[in-house]
Amino acid sequence: MFARVYSGALAGVDAYRVEVEVDCCGGIGQINIVGLPGAAVKESQERVRSAIKSCDFLLPPAKKWVVNLAPADTRKEGPLYDMPIAAGLLASVGYIPAGHLAKIWMVGELSLNGAVRPVSGVLSMTICARESGAEGIIVPEDNGAEAALVDGIKVYPVSHLQEAINILVRPESGKVFYGTTKHRYKTMASNVVSDLDFGDVKGQGKAKTAMTMAAAGRHNMIMIGPPGSGKSMLAERLPGIMPPLEYEEAVELTKLYSVAKEVDKKNGLVVSRPFRAPHHSASIHGLVGGGSVPRPGEISLSHYGILFMDEFTEFPRTHIDSLRQPLETNRVTISRSMQTLTFPASFVLIAACNPCPCGFKNDTVQSCICTSGQAMRYWSKVSGPILDRIDMRVEVRRLAQNEILIQPAPHDRTKWMKEKVFAAIARQRERNIFDGKFIYNANLKHRQIEKVCQLTADVKSKLVSAAHQYAFSVRAYDRVIRMARTVADLNGNENIELDDLAQALSFRTLNFGF
Repeated sequence: MFARVYSGALAGVDAYRVEVEVDCCGGIGQINIVGLPGAAVKESQERVRSAIKSCDFLLPPAKKWVVNLAPADTRKEGPLYDMPIAAGLLASVGYIPAGHLAKIWMVGELSLNGAVRPVSGVLSMTICARESGAEGIIVPEDNGAEAALVDGIKVYPVSHLQEAINILVRPESGKVFYGTTKHRYKTMASNVVSDLDFGDVKGQGKAKTAMTMAAAGRHNMIMIGPPGSGKSMLAERLPGIMPPLEYEEAVELTKLYSVAKEVDKKNGLVVSRPFRAPHHSASIHGLVGGGSVPRPGEISLSHYGILFMDEFTEFPRTHIDSLRQPLETNRVTISRSMQTLTFPASFVLIAACNPCPCGFKNDTVQSCICTSGQAMRYWSKVSGPILDRIDMRVEVRRLAQNEILIQPAPHDRTKWMKEKVFAAIARQRERNIFDGKFIYNANLKHRQIEKVCQLTADVKSKLVSAAHQYAFSVRAYDRVIRMARTVADLNGNENIELDDLAQALSFRTLNFGF
C-alpha cells in the first residue's frame, strides 16, 4: 500500500515542501530511505521503529518499506522527518486513514520511547505549509509558540507520537494552539527595558553624540581609544536607545533564530533587538555563515540590531573584508557547489579597537612603545574599502581626573538620548517612504538622497571643498550627506544646515594616523 505525508525542508531561512512517500511491499522488514538523505535522516529508521513500538503498533514482519523524500535532487538533513516517516509507515499498513494526510503537515524528531523532540526552522516550514494550502501542521510541543506566529493555519503541538496519530485519525480531537498575536506582541515589546544606562559612562560626550546618530540613522561607526576608556560600555548601551522591533521585523528575526536553534521556547518570538559580539577568534563560518549545511552566522543574527566587533584589528583580515558585501547590500550570499543561499544582514556595525598594539598612542598619561612598523602591521588588517564603508570615526580618550568625579548631565542619560532618537526617526518616517517602504537615512540610495537631502549652495560648496581636501570617494561623499541628514533630523532641522554638515564631517574626517 502507498502513502504520502507532507513535511518541509530548509533552504537558508526559507522552506520548501517535501513529500514523504512510503511504499509497502513484500520483503524482510527493511526500511530503505532514498531521496538524498543525510546521515541523521538515514538513522531515523531505527528511531521510528522503536517509537512505533512504544505506541503499541506492530509493523508486519514480512514487509519492506521504501521511503522517498521528494524532490529527490535536494539533500535532506536533520531528524525532522522522523514523525512524517512514522506516520507514512503506519498509513501504508492501514493503521492511519489516508484522508487527512494530504491536509496536515508534520515535522519533529522522535525519541526511542515515542517522545517528540524540537527541531529547527519550524516557523519557516509553517509559513510554507500555509502557502501550500495545508489546513494544519503537527509540530513538537516546544516549537508550538514559534509555529503559532503564523496566521491562517492550525498548529497542533504534540509531545508524543501517539498524540500525532490521534490527530491524523480525528483532527477535531487535536488541540489547536494559539500563540503570540500581533496585539500581544506590542505589550511584550514595550516591556523590554534595558537596565544599562549611558549615564554609567563618565564623560565621552562626543562618543555619545555619535551613538545617537548611529541609533537614529543606522550609521556604522568605529571607536578608537586606549584600554578602559569606555568603548565596550558605550556599545552595550546602544540597543537601549533604539526603537522596539516592529512585529514583522520580529517574525523575520525569529525565522533566522529558529534556523540557528536560538529561539526562546516559551515565547517563540524574538522581542528585542539583537546585540551580537563575536570574539575575534571566531571562524569565518561562525561570523558570516555557512558550513556543510549552511546556517546564518553572527552577521545575519545581528539583523535589525547591532554587530559589535570589539578588538576589531585582532580579527583576521579575511573576516573583516567579509563585511564588505553585507555593509553595502544588507545581505549575505553563500555559494556552495549545489546551492546558493542568501541570508538577510541589515545591521549597525559598531567596531572598537586600540590606536596601536600597546594601546597608548596619543595618550595623555602613558607613553606608546610601538614602532612605526608595528603600528602599520596592526592597522594593515583594516582595508581602505572597509574604512570607506564605516560612516563615523570616533576617538574615545582617557578621562581626565576631574571628569571621573562629575555626575552625568541629563542629556548624557539613556532616557534623554532615546527621546531625541525617537523624534529623529519620526521625522524620517514622514519623509523616507519609497514604494510604500520606510528606509533609514543610512540605507538611502543615490537617487533617494537627491530627493530627500536637498543641499543649499553654501552647504554644497562646503561639502565639495571637504571632499576634495580629504579625497572622498563617491561612496564617502554620499555617506557624508546621509550623516548630515541624520544630524539635521536630530537637531529638528527640515533642511541640512551648515552646522549639520560640519558635525557630520567632524566624524568622517577624524584622523587617527592610519
